[in-house]
Amino acid sequence: MMNDVAVGIDVSKSKLDICIARDGKYKSKSLSNTKSGHKELTKWLEAQGVTSETPVALEATGPYSEAIAIHLSDNAWCVSVINPARISGFAKSELARNKTDKADAKLIARFALRADLEIWQPLTPAVRELRALVDRLQALSDMRQQELNRIEGLSETAQLTVKEMIMDHVQWLEKQIDSIKSDIDDHIDGNTELKQDAELIESIPGMGRRSTAQFLAYIGDVRRFKNAKALAAFIGVTPRQKQSGTSIKGRSSLSRTGHNAARKSLFMPGMVAKRFNPVIIAASARLEARGLTPKAIVGASMRRLVHMIYGVVKSGTHFNAKIPLSRLDFQEGI
Repeated sequence: MMNDVAVGIDVSKSKLDICIARDGKYKSKSLSNTKSGHKELTKWLEAQGVTSETPVALEATGPYSEAIAIHLSDNAWCVSVINPARISGFAKSELARNKTDKADAKLIARFALRADLEIWQPLTPAVRELRALVDRLQALSDMRQQELNRIEGLSETAQLTVKEMIMDHVQWLEKQIDSIKSDIDDHIDGNTELKQDAELIESIPGMGRRSTAQFLAYIGDVRRFKNAKALAAFIGVTPRQKQSGTSIKGRSSLSRTGHNAARKSLFMPGMVAKRFNPVIIAASARLEARGLTPKAIVGASMRRLVHMIYGVVKSGTHFNAKIPLSRLDFQEGI
């Protein structure tokens, strides 16, 4: 697929580097990555004769790219948020030598000219709020663990006042963690769609309340994916095969080319599901008999959980272990 005109945006914390690719020529501009800069961007694009139907591509860079992507989407621009791995692969195919913000914007614009892009759909305000709460909970949990590690690292001769200071901080963090957990529960219960999806997902053995909240925060409505395989690919839990000719026959592994945070949120549920989810227990036994490693079996459990999540939410029915495995639409692999 070839587009006549495309826009590439390299996003950083403080600025946007924009490049319009048209008829083999490039027009560049830099703007601040602020609300005023976002408004100025659309005005500048329109002044250059670029319409809202023109593909606008940018890399997924977390909170830095989300704000401008939401602005463009809310104003009916055809924005696409691209996995950085795709841009990196495209750069290698072009033997790109320069690595500057301006060069990156030009590279993204050329990629947008040639690629078949999917229009990005922003998460709902309710899911954005849930993600903010989940991210804050994770940050506080990490701080708490760091402080506990410091206590373990203190020598026996360390001053008692230092230990007391750290313990006071740990206790404060634990109160904050409990408070945010309550806020997350209240937020989900107060939103009809989130509450319904959460109840369906929690019906799957292995998916607890915390892991369900994380999954919804990072993925949102799974119905936006055309099937379970597309959702699994987005998260990065599909198998990557290594086989070429007769000499290379490596083991399959998780692709890990996808949403890193969503994938991490499924690791512990995958471990738990191996023990308590009857469908995954049976599948894991088959994989173990085939000689797969424990780590690979956990990866397979994570993928199956994704298919189950998609199945229960899409159908609107709670998990039922008696449903034939073929209806879960997943493939054997890692």
